[in-house]
Amino acid sequence: VCNVLCMDFKFMSHKQQLVILGATGSIGLSTLDVVAKNSDLFDVFALTAGQNAKKMAELCIKHSPLYAVMATQSAAEELSLHLKGTACQTLIMHSQQAMSDLCAHPDVDIVMSAIVGAAGLLPTLSAVEAGKKVLLANKESLVMSGQLFIDKVKKHKATLLPIDSEHNAIFQCLPHSLQNAQSDKNLQDNGVSKILLTGSGGPFLTRDIRTLKDVTVSEAVAHPNWSMGQKISVDSATMMNKGLEFIEAKWLFNCNSDDIDVVIHPQSIIHSMVQYHDGSILAQMGNPDMRTPIAHALAFPKRIDAGVKPLNFSDICDFSFTKPDFTRYPNLQLAIDACSAGQGATTTVNAANEIAVAAFLKGKIGFTDIYKINAQTLESAQYTNVQSLDEILQCDELARLSATQFINKVAH
Repeated sequence: VCNVLCMDFKFMSHKQQLVILGATGSIGLSTLDVVAKNSDLFDVFALTAGQNAKKMAELCIKHSPLYAVMATQSAAEELSLHLKGTACQTLIMHSQQAMSDLCAHPDVDIVMSAIVGAAGLLPTLSAVEAGKKVLLANKESLVMSGQLFIDKVKKHKATLLPIDSEHNAIFQCLPHSLQNAQSDKNLQDNGVSKILLTGSGGPFLTRDIRTLKDVTVSEAVAHPNWSMGQKISVDSATMMNKGLEFIEAKWLFNCNSDDIDVVIHPQSIIHSMVQYHDGSILAQMGNPDMRTPIAHALAFPKRIDAGVKPLNFSDICDFSFTKPDFTRYPNLQLAIDACSAGQGATTTVNAANEIAVAAFLKGKIGFTDIYKINAQTLESAQYTNVQSLDEILQCDELARLSATQFINKVAH
């Protein structure tokens, strides 16, 4: 792992102070659940959210953070109204800059980056630049800014631990020499021959491909195994989510595209695997519950209670595996190709996908149009040297504008 550093936890001296970016989402709520079960180890320093002021008010009353940050002034004002008359003393703020400032606060130990999409990049980078322990659930940060992000982690000696169940599984299965690497150690020199990135295949694994154009929003967000937000659920249905995870794995584990294979595993019990030169394959298994990787990263290198029941192998009827069908999942192939093409391509495809999925959720385009928009945007992009943060953000903005233009041409 390019820069994943071991950190000696000061469990006995003070509670770890935690900022949660995206507190009202599924990862944020799962994190708060784990924290509540381990309140002797962690305190909630700050919570951030987009527009869901009602849910944020509930969280502030329950967890008493010092700060709560909403994305906009109107959402912050709504939160104030919800908390008026309560005993809650949380200080309410708004704006992305406020989120970034709290991530860098000297009293903060850990930042959970769980904002969905590109909106999570700048606050996460702020945490990295402040040398925090960063729990990365926002895969878009690495998809958008891979080399820049990793370079900053190294420069500022931040601790980076993956939260996606697949990347957390890979991390757990890697040799200790890679888990604690501060240099550019690679897989092959440390006995690893392949990363096996598993994916369930989503709700349409066996559906007639000819009917995918008729998929409704309710069908697309109904994941068979995981409870996730709408955007990630749609990405799972198209397997773009696995494509983004493919790109993220490249950066997290300092490897090439050829070092990673995607494997369809419908049961979502094996979260990913690492194959070694001697023929061994190590797999991390568990019930499909995000509290497990969250608890692992929060306490690493220790283990704490996640509130998750262990597997009962006598109840498991089947483990099945197959190769992904790229005619069924063209978005997966598109993301893998973008990974090989470079930073401009991955930034572009991520931005296009966010716009296309949002359009699908609003009923503007069909399910199979998501791939068409992504592919057209990537094909028309004219990115050249995308390295600095300004260049990355400009590339992201241009891709969103281009995707929006393509959507307007096919909108229902």
